[in-house]
Amino acid sequence: MAEFFGVDPGDVIAVVAVIGGLSIAALGIIFGTVSRVLIARSREASRRDLAAYVAEGSMTPDDAEKIMAAVNPHDVQGCKRKRR
Repeated sequence: MAEFFGVDPGDVIAVVAVIGGLSIAALGIIFGTVSRVLIARSREASRRDLAAYVAEGSMTPDDAEKIMAAVNPHDVQGCKRKRR
């Protein structure tokens, strides 16, 4: 292949491919982390709302526990998943 400014095009393609792959991996990690943070925040907000309803007497603690179990069955057990 012909060199352009003293650089082999195959080398440029390899560098661009590596940088592109690393960029995609980094974006995946960042978006995954942001997603988990937003899920945790919304779960905690729901938990606070349910606690407020229980505190004001408009809901029983058993009802609040059932609602949280229906929303996330792993959360009631302390995020311990059953091993197979």
